[in-house]
Amino acid sequence: QVQLVESGGGLVQAGGSLRLSCAASGRTFSSYSMGWFRQAPGKEREFVAAISWTAGNTNYADSVKGRFTISRDNAKNTVSLQMSSLKPEDTAVYYCASSYRAYDFKAGSWGQGTQVTVSS
Repeated sequence: QVQLVESGGGLVQAGGSLRLSCAASGRTFSSYSMGWFRQAPGKEREFVAAISWTAGNTNYADSVKGRFTISRDNAKNTVSLQMSSLKPEDTAVYYCASSYRAYDFKAGSWGQGTQVTVSS
C-alpha cells in the first residue's frame, strides 16, 4: 500500500484553473494505477479521472472531459490533476486514490482530500 497526500486546492473564480498534486510514499508507485475522485456537500463521492500504472491509459468522467488532465511522474512519485475552465459545480473535496495495477480503487489507499471551491 502507498500513503497519499494531496495538495493544491483552493478558491478560484469560474473559468479559472487549478493544479492538484498527490504525493505518494513507497518504492513501487509505478505499479499503481492512480485516480482522482471528488465529493461535493450532500453528494456521494464520484469518479473524476484515472491513469493506469503504465500511464498508457487515462479515463475521465464525462463532466470533466476536455477540461481536466491527469498525469503522473513516476520519478517523483506524484500524480497531478490539471483543472481548467472550472465551474461552480466542480466545487468539492478532491481525493487521490491508488490501486495496485487494476482500477480497483475501493480496495486501495486514499488521501485525506483537498478542498476546491469555484466561485461564480
